[in-house]
Amino acid sequence: MQKSRTAFTMIELIFVIVILGILAAVAIPKLSATRNDAEVSKMAQNIMTGLAEISTYAVSQAQTESNLSKMSNAIAFLEKSGEAVIDKDEKKATVKVGAVSDCITVQVQTGDYDDNLTISTGDAGGDYKCNEIQTIIDVSRYPMRLRGTNVKY
Repeated sequence: MQKSRTAFTMIELIFVIVILGILAAVAIPKLSATRNDAEVSKMAQNIMTGLAEISTYAVSQAQTESNLSKMSNAIAFLEKSGEAVIDKDEKKATVKVGAVSDCITVQVQTGDYDDNLTISTGDAGGDYKCNEIQTIIDVSRYPMRLRGTNVKY
């Protein structure tokens, strides 16, 4: 008596390969979009953490520094990774996102009797990441008074 062997036919294998190809065509763009969203979220979180660290430093030390990376580890990280440029003369950090060199600018404006933390947005053009970061960050809370005669401790 001869045993019969069951196996996949060539047509069944072709159907499986076609189905896997369709699934890959759908899944890969979704994974890419998820990666972009994660990068946007990380960058926005670093910027917002930097703003909080600068305000905390100004309150705890009763002064501000000309180098924002001395007041904020998050800003220092952005500078070290090449995502931000620090201008010590103007007390500002300009964050580069994608092709936009001035997507977000964080600045401490110093007056005679006060310091204010400001944030401004550059022209994002059509850059997806910069547009999303500008949408996520709440600029309505700024300028924020860091120190001066009207600050209530």
